[in-house]
Amino acid sequence: MMIRNQSYFIFFLSLIFNTLASPTLQRDALLEFKNEFPIPKSLSSWNTSSNHCSWEGVTCNANSGEVISLVLEDINLNGSLKANTSLLKLQHLQHLNLNRCNLVGEIPSSLGNLSHLKGVDLSSNNLVGEIPSSLGNFSHLKYLDLSNNNLAGEIPSSLGNLSHLTELYLYVNHLIGEVPPSIGTLDQLTDMSFSLNNLSGNIPSSFANFNKLSYLDLSENQFSGGDLPLILPNLTSLSTLDIFNNHIKSKLPSNMSGLHNLEVFDVRRNSFVGNVPTSLFKIPSLLFVYLSENQLEGPLEFGNTSSSSSELEWLDLASNDFHGPIPEDISQLSKLEFIDLRNNSFIGSIPRSMSKLVSLYSLDLSYNKLEGQVPSFLWRLSTLMLSHNSFSSLEEVVVNGSDSDLSSNSIHGPASYVDLGSNSLQGSLPRWICKCTSLKVLDLSKNHLFGSIPSCLMNSIASLGYISLRNNNLSGFLPDIFTNATDLRSVDVSRNQLVGKLPESLIKCKSMEYLNLKGNKFKDTFPSWLSSLGSLSVLFLASNAFYGPISSDVGFSSLQLIDISHNSFNGTLPQDYFVNWLEMSSGWRAINDSEWSFHNLQENSTYLQYMGGINYEDSMDMMYKGVDTEFPRIFVEYKAIDFSGNKFTGQIPKSIGLLNELIHVNFSRNAFTGSIPSSLANITHLEALDLSHNKLTGNIPRDLARLSFLSYLDFSHNFLQGPVPRSTQFLSQKCSSFEDNLGLYGLEGICGDIHVPDPTSQQSEEFSSEESEELLNWIAAAIAFGPGVFCGLVIGYIFFTSHKHIWFLEKFGRN
Repeated sequence: MMIRNQSYFIFFLSLIFNTLASPTLQRDALLEFKNEFPIPKSLSSWNTSSNHCSWEGVTCNANSGEVISLVLEDINLNGSLKANTSLLKLQHLQHLNLNRCNLVGEIPSSLGNLSHLKGVDLSSNNLVGEIPSSLGNFSHLKYLDLSNNNLAGEIPSSLGNLSHLTELYLYVNHLIGEVPPSIGTLDQLTDMSFSLNNLSGNIPSSFANFNKLSYLDLSENQFSGGDLPLILPNLTSLSTLDIFNNHIKSKLPSNMSGLHNLEVFDVRRNSFVGNVPTSLFKIPSLLFVYLSENQLEGPLEFGNTSSSSSELEWLDLASNDFHGPIPEDISQLSKLEFIDLRNNSFIGSIPRSMSKLVSLYSLDLSYNKLEGQVPSFLWRLSTLMLSHNSFSSLEEVVVNGSDSDLSSNSIHGPASYVDLGSNSLQGSLPRWICKCTSLKVLDLSKNHLFGSIPSCLMNSIASLGYISLRNNNLSGFLPDIFTNATDLRSVDVSRNQLVGKLPESLIKCKSMEYLNLKGNKFKDTFPSWLSSLGSLSVLFLASNAFYGPISSDVGFSSLQLIDISHNSFNGTLPQDYFVNWLEMSSGWRAINDSEWSFHNLQENSTYLQYMGGINYEDSMDMMYKGVDTEFPRIFVEYKAIDFSGNKFTGQIPKSIGLLNELIHVNFSRNAFTGSIPSSLANITHLEALDLSHNKLTGNIPRDLARLSFLSYLDFSHNFLQGPVPRSTQFLSQKCSSFEDNLGLYGLEGICGDIHVPDPTSQQSEEFSSEESEELLNWIAAAIAFGPGVFCGLVIGYIFFTSHKHIWFLEKFGRN
């Protein structure tokens, strides 16, 4: 009995000791964990003067005092988790959140010993290395987030042991390889994202087990396939599927009606083939469909969908191989707000039934084969893109027998973005444009429009940021309508038949960055007053009838592209003419100089930014390396000068060398004299230089050989002389680039040995010529000398034999 009582006593003491000691151990473990990092000020509450259960981020079991949750989100720990981290002493820990704590290093495999963990969040740190396979030991784990780190290697198959897991996030890392099939055994998953990694191979067929999965994101990886017709129909709880931007080649399931919870279906930028099943559009919960940039084909069919049951708002089928007409039953998708069918092969006209889509605000049918009339109900849309089709006319907007005011409530609008470029539109500019007072972008370029630009355009131009009427047959004057166009950024009326002088109200366009008047019949002096537009970066006046000198006391400080070629500008350019053209003397340096060339940038569009606004990009055509080239987009750092085809005289200004960011310089077909400025060698990124058809003299500056990006040169038809610089840039040019410069030599490596002047032979020829001339002079003297001597002897004999020599000596001898 006494022994039994002693046992109870010892047990009681042990219980008291454990109760007292356990909280102290928990507190000490937390303090040790804190000391593993530089002491963050935000953990100032972690000290011995207070109960550890009241510390920031700490939650304890109310009965035992054991730490069950540690949430240090956004605490800057700025260190790594040690292999023997004191966290391992918190054996009852259930939730660990170290999100955005600036953790570095690897995830310690010892973390897998915290067997009671139900939730682990180590996301948005700088963790590296592989995911430890020991994380598969978390037998109670329901939540695992390792996203937004720098983790590498493959996904460990041991994660398939986490049988209670409901959420798994591994997105934005550097994971590689195939997804292990064991992941498919996690049949309790509701949310999973592996996006933005380098995962490859097939999507495992075991994913068909995910009948509770609501959110699946595998986007932006390298997946190549998988049995999606088998997998997808089994994901009956799926709300969002995102496999955007992979390489998946597959068909869509023929029957998708079982996905009755699906709201977002995004398979863009893959290689899906075949038809789109009509069952997809019958899913009543569906809101967003993204099928663009695949190889889907066939006529588009929506099936017999009840307009009252469809919730679809967004339909993106762009860049596929659909053909045939746009089906009339598209109107059954009555809640559509956005439609993108661009870059397919749709034919026929725009279905009139689309007028029933009263919620529609954006329609893109560009790059198809549509034709006929553009229906008037489309003018109510905010965004209308119909470019690159064969539309021939625009239906007039008429309400109650009169033109409708597109800014009024009578039409659901107002139109903001209208692109009808590259069609076959005929007739005059539609007057309804003048009533679109909310218009931001208007593109009617590359059509067959004629007549004058209406003055009433002043009503809508106040809101415009971009207008392009290029490549039409518009005539008359450019009206003086720009007084209130303070937001106008881009004006392109090139390639028309416009005449007269430039409207002075252009000076009110304080936001103007791009002005293209090329290829008209404008007759005016150089608009130096445009230099007051502080944002003007592109000015094209080429191929008009501009005349006179172009000197400007101010300079164009923001200009980076100017083309005034093929006019009648004349006079001399002061040597300091380019001093204030500041934008061309400073440039972008985000790229290593060795990769800088314009050609390299075009090849690697990752680096590129283009001129334009949010919803459009500027374009141009310009002489580039001797070829008239169209640029559908303009690289924001492309800088060029083209003064060719005018009547300039005098020397090329030495200040051209200050514009050291120029890529293209063209002063050809003028009457420039003097030598080539050696300052051109300062333009270190110059790729094309054309000085042909002038009256330049002297040598080609040797320093031009240092221009490593120079790939096009033309010095032909001048009066240059001396040696051609010997460098790769010069030796790779065509012989025609130096022709008609009789004094140049050293062209053997460019033109071959035939008809190439040689300095030695040239000198010997000159020497031979001089010798021949001297020899001829001596021969002539000798021919004249012979008879002279003979005549002299005869006369002398007569003179002396007749005693006349005595008179001669008496007369002249003493003197």
